Amino acid sequence: MRGAKSAKWVTGAIVVAMAATACGGDKSDSGSGLTDGKVDPNGTLVVQTSEPQNPLQPANAKESQGHRVLKSLWSGLVTYEPGTGKIKNINAESVTSSDAQHWTVKLKPGWKFHNGEPVTAKSYVDSWNWSANTKNNQINSQWFADIEGYDDVHPAKGEGDPKSDKMSGLKVVSDTEFTIALKSKVSYFNYKLGYAVWYPLPDAFFKDPKAYGQKPVGNGPYKFESWDHNDKIVVKRFDGYQGPDKAKNGGITFKNYTTADAAYNDLRSNNLDWIEQIPDTSLTNYKSDLGDRAITNEYSAIQDVAFAFYTDQWKSINPKVLTGLSMAIDRDTITKTTLHGSRVPATSFVAKGVIGYQANSCGEACTFNAEKAKQYIKDGGGVPGNKISIQYNADQPHKTWVDAVCNSIRKSTGIECVGDSKPNFKADLDQREKKQVKSMYRSGWVLDYPVNANFLRDLYGSKADGNQGGYENKEFDELAAKADQANTLDETVKLYQEAEKTLAKKLPVIPLWYYATNAGQSTKVYGKMPYGQDGDPILTDVQVKQK
Repeated sequence: MRGAKSAKWVTGAIVVAMAATACGGDKSDSGSGLTDGKVDPNGTLVVQTSEPQNPLQPANAKESQGHRVLKSLWSGLVTYEPGTGKIKNINAESVTSSDAQHWTVKLKPGWKFHNGEPVTAKSYVDSWNWSANTKNNQINSQWFADIEGYDDVHPAKGEGDPKSDKMSGLKVVSDTEFTIALKSKVSYFNYKLGYAVWYPLPDAFFKDPKAYGQKPVGNGPYKFESWDHNDKIVVKRFDGYQGPDKAKNGGITFKNYTTADAAYNDLRSNNLDWIEQIPDTSLTNYKSDLGDRAITNEYSAIQDVAFAFYTDQWKSINPKVLTGLSMAIDRDTITKTTLHGSRVPATSFVAKGVIGYQANSCGEACTFNAEKAKQYIKDGGGVPGNKISIQYNADQPHKTWVDAVCNSIRKSTGIECVGDSKPNFKADLDQREKKQVKSMYRSGWVLDYPVNANFLRDLYGSKADGNQGGYENKEFDELAAKADQANTLDETVKLYQEAEKTLAKKLPVIPLWYYATNAGQSTKVYGKMPYGQDGDPILTDVQVKQK
């Protein structure tokens, strides 16, 4: 989403990965307590967040904050099993294809939206058509580009208004069945359907989409209660929910915090039940502070620093300069000291735990060498202005590591480097989307679906929505297109691995490290919070102790 959470852009560092990495939490602690008198099934939780960037519409969240709320209010066709990445049907009875181009979706009957409307095949088709339409300005509309007729509802810039309000590739067969015709084969299309962009919408939404973005109506385990902007969003358990993941608590308050330190203080005082990320200032002592309330898990996300290629500084830059800047960063020392061992240095462009992850695709660019770094930059003609800045959001603990990265670059090369802070994640994303980043920006990404394409095509394809820096690589685009048209998932993954290797020739970003969850929970939580590979707790499974 997120840049990493959802695709998603991550605020601090969403979908479960196919990996042997730690998934955290012990469901045996919390899965059997509903009748043992130890838990309150109506108890509510307060979890950390910050203001979503956009109205709460399924195709309008590319960052972790909005996505976290969306996935509490909606359930989609499929999800993924923790620890295996195996597709698990939720609202879908089945998603099938015989040729990877023509897909049939059958729905489980009896599902309802929170307003009582039935969830039907039309609910999905109408949602996707509306979300793809360029007139509706949805930030993730590009996700529908594989479907036949997408270009009719979303013409390229300068080609005029949409020719239609419906994609020809979507056909309603019955209330519980619809078909999808893609422009060409996409062997992993069923994997993509677990992302929020594919959620259904009720008929009432289309009468006033703007109002519904402020008071959303979904089909998920929780229903919307209230949104006090820049303060909190409240959701309550939906007792009419038909899915297998019914909420084991009474509801959630997503509470905004302007700093990680403020959130941590509230956690220690039990005024907050879950913190997204422990502040850097507390990484050395949070385990002793919190005891068994401390949480440490790996998950599938990566931290990068991205170049704004639309700026005069990088528009015509020699790739050697980009490689030199990357080599100037001492990842080992920064992760061990500044980040207190809470991260693992990145050697590739894809996070661990993803189908197709391959170590060392970044090559020497991700290996610290101050002398070579200086020489590469010199051979490439130097950094214009001899100064760079790294934009980041100040509502999460980024300043310390940004300063450390800048110090390493400065010490290794003599190039001036400074942090460029924005007050919160929303402000940071707004600057990126308006193409107002001055030089470089912090770019974190967590998987939306557990295939390497999500970290590659969806970020570095020339026309990808996630490509906010304006990166262009013809060789990569050609290999990605070939990968998408492969007959099997295995073939697709291998071709994307080849495409990934081309990124080292001209870096789209500087990979820094793989994320880990360093979080905490309150004493109010019963047992250990179960976690997904998105770094978030599985909130429907979290239980509250009986008072």
